[in-house]
Amino acid sequence: MAQVELLMPKMGESIMEATILGWLKSEGDTIEQDESVLEVATDKVDTEVPSTHAGVLKEILAKEGDVIEVGKPIAIITTEAEAENDKPAASPNGSSQETIAEKEPKPAEVSGQHQSNGSSSNGHIAARNGDRFYSPLVRNIAKEEGIGVAELETIEGSGKKGRVTKKDILSYLETREDDKTPIQEQSAPVTDSPRRESEPAPAPAPAPVPVSVSGEDEIIEMDRMRKMIAQRMVDSKRISPHVTSFVEADVTNLVMWRNRMKNDFKKREGDNLTFTPLFIQAVVKAIRDYPMINVQVDGDRIIKKKNINIGLAVALPSGNLIVPVIHNADQYNLTGLAKKVNDLAKRARHNQLKPDELQGGTFSVSNVGSFGNVMGTPIIMQPQVAILALGAITKKPAVIETPAGDAIAIRHKMFLSHSYDHRVVDGSLGGMVVRRVADYLEKFDMNSSI
Repeated sequence: MAQVELLMPKMGESIMEATILGWLKSEGDTIEQDESVLEVATDKVDTEVPSTHAGVLKEILAKEGDVIEVGKPIAIITTEAEAENDKPAASPNGSSQETIAEKEPKPAEVSGQHQSNGSSSNGHIAARNGDRFYSPLVRNIAKEEGIGVAELETIEGSGKKGRVTKKDILSYLETREDDKTPIQEQSAPVTDSPRRESEPAPAPAPAPVPVSVSGEDEIIEMDRMRKMIAQRMVDSKRISPHVTSFVEADVTNLVMWRNRMKNDFKKREGDNLTFTPLFIQAVVKAIRDYPMINVQVDGDRIIKKKNINIGLAVALPSGNLIVPVIHNADQYNLTGLAKKVNDLAKRARHNQLKPDELQGGTFSVSNVGSFGNVMGTPIIMQPQVAILALGAITKKPAVIETPAGDAIAIRHKMFLSHSYDHRVVDGSLGGMVVRRVADYLEKFDMNSSI
């Protein structure tokens, strides 16, 4: 028999800890590899944690409500050793490493400052208020919506022991009346941390323009995602001076190649071969040629990103927009890109994306042509500095050069719209990048294999 530690997994680029919401298994239960063992919460998402090994859950090291750092042990699993080197290494005094680990203080004993003791290390609302526990995600939503502690207490919870879940607080927000202030309190709404003295005070919001409403008009409340999208778009236009350059590309060769290959690809891979991976491949090549478009702005500093992580805008059935990220997109071949694009788009529409898949983008692409649009002026995803909109491919008469002279022919053409942050990207760089993308599309090799 061997023992392994189940560690708190990394669930996002900026997520350093997570709160235990509840255990789905008890000590002594048999568990399979990849079977969900517990539910955890971060300030971005509630999710289940699968087991890394099959075996028996010997000991639970973290209790419900504990806040555990990423990489710290949360349980011990006993597994069947299949080889001698699976056995725990013995220490000089003859005891195994696992035995020594069991004698060490557990995370709940060591990191007392993170525990749910009614206060927090950075001064925001307590994870527990009385006998009630609030996950980081619920507290984050409460902060964004201006819900105070007393109002939070009035929300009926459907989770374990009456815990308020994400669904509970979102349902409450849908029925909450804007002009009603239930149980207003003197203290400020939920906040993560006080503003540092060095930070400038936020600019006052402009007064809203009065809207006239008649009896025949329908009033639709924004859902939480739409509110977040709206705020981020306003912030991006405020932060980045947007400039957009346009190029029309002749993609006839690419269209003919894709039409010839798509059926064979479908039979072999079981996936559709769309134009999107072909566009992304051209974007990646252009970023390699012009790496200063793959940067971010941090005050007076320009951060040149090593990895090329392409954000892909996906429209959801609800009408909202989400941007999953293809990390290290330059490491994929065309087949890999096609499968990755299809997988992310499918899981995005079914709300199955992982937190990591929504973070870390360095350049974004939006295929407005999928809606029949010939071009667009996309808004930059902060803190990136550029985004490319791909227009619809249409047939047009065009003058082409032939050995016999100029001729008019029907060609497949599309517009590329490149929006960029004029603080750090001048027109020359922004224009050259989109021109280079068009060059790669126009010179697509008809003999390429996939």
